[in-house]
Amino acid sequence: MIQEFRLPDLGEGLTDAEVVQWLVAPGDTVALNQTLAEVETAKAVVELPSPYDGTVTTLHAEAGDTVEVGAPLIAFDVAGAETADAAQAGAEPADAATAANTGDASDAGEKTPPNLVGYGAAPSSKARPARRARRAAAASTPTDTAVLEAAPHDVLPDAPASPRIGDRPRSTPPVRAYAKRLGVDLVLVAAEVGDRVITRDDIDAYAERIGGQTDRPAPAASQPSAFGDASERETRIPIRGVRKHTAAAMVQSAFTAPHVTTFHTVDVTATMDLIASLRADRSLSEHRIGPLVVVAKAVCLALGRTPGLNSRWDEEAGEIVQPHYVDLGIAAATDRGLIVPNIRDADGMNLPQLADAVSALTQTARSGKTSPADLAGGTFSITNIGVFGIDAGTPILPPGQSGILAVGAVRRMPWEHHGEIALRQVMTLSLSFDHRIVDGAEGARFVKDVADILEQPGRAMILG
Repeated sequence: MIQEFRLPDLGEGLTDAEVVQWLVAPGDTVALNQTLAEVETAKAVVELPSPYDGTVTTLHAEAGDTVEVGAPLIAFDVAGAETADAAQAGAEPADAATAANTGDASDAGEKTPPNLVGYGAAPSSKARPARRARRAAAASTPTDTAVLEAAPHDVLPDAPASPRIGDRPRSTPPVRAYAKRLGVDLVLVAAEVGDRVITRDDIDAYAERIGGQTDRPAPAASQPSAFGDASERETRIPIRGVRKHTAAAMVQSAFTAPHVTTFHTVDVTATMDLIASLRADRSLSEHRIGPLVVVAKAVCLALGRTPGLNSRWDEEAGEIVQPHYVDLGIAAATDRGLIVPNIRDADGMNLPQLADAVSALTQTARSGKTSPADLAGGTFSITNIGVFGIDAGTPILPPGQSGILAVGAVRRMPWEHHGEIALRQVMTLSLSFDHRIVDGAEGARFVKDVADILEQPGRAMILG
């Protein structure tokens, strides 16, 4: 019996998702919970597991297509037909998902949907997904390992390459777009490079071998351009996915909350000495404790004295909500745009724990695997502009938060110290806050508390 799998609600009221790549093709046999595709929502890239054991019959969307929540995504030929969806006449797959989410196992039958937002917990399956099996086999092959280590920059190091399904070549979305622009058939390239990830260099080499018969645009020799391809006057980039969501959120925040930004430059020499001593401690060598981690700890301590900066404005209820915890957002720049995943209950962590949480958060964000749940519910945020060599800025509040702190670069410069001029390490803090909730005095007190801890880390022992 043919069963349709419709795009589920992937969380936070998201209305659609873009198909990044299919990991299966019509005719493939799939197991329950085997990954079918990667889709990009307005917040993150999500892997969609299969809700059925069966054979793929139809893909209702191509890679790059945007699919509405509830629209058919893929169809299966399911043996037995006694599935959760067919248990009730005329019921849609989304109805079974709702039943699983409410925990009503009697309505879900033996095959409940996978563990997605809007679905219940994933059932155990004895069948190992083919993708994982192939990945495990590849890990044991020295040749494949060498290829992955030598892959050019087009292959993201943090994200495992997708398997080749049937005649579908293995490549990343930017490489597929590049090949399409040049008119190169990736199937023909794959026939030459074998079963490994295709890169831009492979496409260029193939184009040269066929004697320049592709429509590859050549730059104008007489008018070289610093912007790349001089034969085209402009490049149009679709606004979608994470970037579209970020833009809408920033516009909403900028025109809803009255922003005020205050700046303070602080001598962080003592903090940098502390970091150096912690890094030299062998018992802490596994934890990457840096300036951002110490600032995060200082922020958590300072928020205890200025709870307004850890609050949100509830327009409908006519209330200011003050959480008794800190879910600390750390802004992360990714290839898909800026996202702000959160560290849950950061106020209860020590420095090593915060360092591990920041490292895990950053790696997950860069690989595009941050879940929608990790992007929601933050109470205060930090953005580290110092990694770009920037001293100060005016950050925009994430929607629903009343404060965000920009951390500038640490610079060595002449500074007044104990009545004399000395070379010291200094940093600028930039705090933006919602003036509906926080007044200037409270904002200044918060920045001063953070600065005092960074100037004298020992103050963390007495600040309360």
